[in-house]
Amino acid sequence: MSKSDSEIGSMRLLFLTLFGKAWPMWVGGILLGVGNICLFIVLKPWGASGGILNWGQNICNSLHIVAFGSAEEPLPAVSAHPYSVLCFLMLLGAFAAALMSKEFALRFAPAGEMIKGLIGGALMGLGAIVGKSCTIGGFFSGWPALSLGAVVFTIGLVIGTYAALRYLLFEMEKFPKISTGKTAQFLSAPTGRVSLQPLIGAVVLIVALVMAFYYNKSDNKVLVCYVLIGLFFGFVCQRSRFCIVRALREPFMTGESSAPVGVMAGILVSLFGFATIKFMGAGTPKEMMWVWPHFWVTAIIGGVIFGIGMTLAGGCVVGSIWRAGEGHMKLWASLVGMIVAMPLTAKYIAPPLYEALPPSMKQQFFLPAKIGYGSSILIFLAIILLWYLFVKWNEKTGKFSAI
Repeated sequence: MSKSDSEIGSMRLLFLTLFGKAWPMWVGGILLGVGNICLFIVLKPWGASGGILNWGQNICNSLHIVAFGSAEEPLPAVSAHPYSVLCFLMLLGAFAAALMSKEFALRFAPAGEMIKGLIGGALMGLGAIVGKSCTIGGFFSGWPALSLGAVVFTIGLVIGTYAALRYLLFEMEKFPKISTGKTAQFLSAPTGRVSLQPLIGAVVLIVALVMAFYYNKSDNKVLVCYVLIGLFFGFVCQRSRFCIVRALREPFMTGESSAPVGVMAGILVSLFGFATIKFMGAGTPKEMMWVWPHFWVTAIIGGVIFGIGMTLAGGCVVGSIWRAGEGHMKLWASLVGMIVAMPLTAKYIAPPLYEALPPSMKQQFFLPAKIGYGSSILIFLAIILLWYLFVKWNEKTGKFSAI
């Protein structure tokens, strides 16, 4: 017989609330939206691909593969780049949350899935650089930034996700052996016995807080905030299973609406915070932040490529980070693909592509500059409402669901 809440100690009850079961994804979306506003207040909104790009560039420099940076503008070290720090702390936060909920394990997928993770990561790296954004910077933060290019990028994501999903369904039917084979799992928490995982998770959290103390000691308040918010983001993503791939994929598969609604909740929270910050900072660099010069051709191309990649990998940049923190080796392969592809794309592919395009195909399109803040916010609210009505209708009817 299970104990009632009154029979369980207060701290134990709190622990079970946080780590006993997964949180609703809409809770995660709201918390991430609040954190996104905090990031914008501190420096800039949430983005992930910039951090992974910096990882890749520093690795290329260290291995003398390709040179990045110059004497005049040296490449920031991983420990000094805000988004590199943010991504690393997200990984640590997800790792700590997985340990404390006893959900961590090294999980090796079949060889075919590992290869898809690597290829998917490389495609995400290519798409993120070509499209100048990812699902976070170009969608979850791009919509609240009131960028019309973010809407175009999202259309590309949907097209790419749908195309990749159709391929995966074809693969399952015609070539099922690609995704089947040996799997392995190590270091999982024992069932029905005491596990050291929660204790190790607490140690990981302490290590992360020590990092924040280190930056505070050097009087780098921005990086202190990015350490703490990155830790929070990783923690929330893991506990709520926050996943933008699911939000765009599920309507075409099972028809389930919980993932899209969770993402909508985060976008709505961010939207009102971003609009306020930008309105109050009109005429300053703050107003144009996260409005990328990718409207419209590069946004659609990058979005399609990124959408295909994230569907093959099973996670976008952020999804790959927090799932890697849980021990999923396929998503570690995805991160490797991104780390390799991003710097090489930035060096050799994106520059000639952007040079070949006319200015009309790579604009910064900030909607309030054309029609004002009020009308812009109403348009984005209408888009979100239509999306909500569609996923709820599709959940009931299954008209666009493959399964």
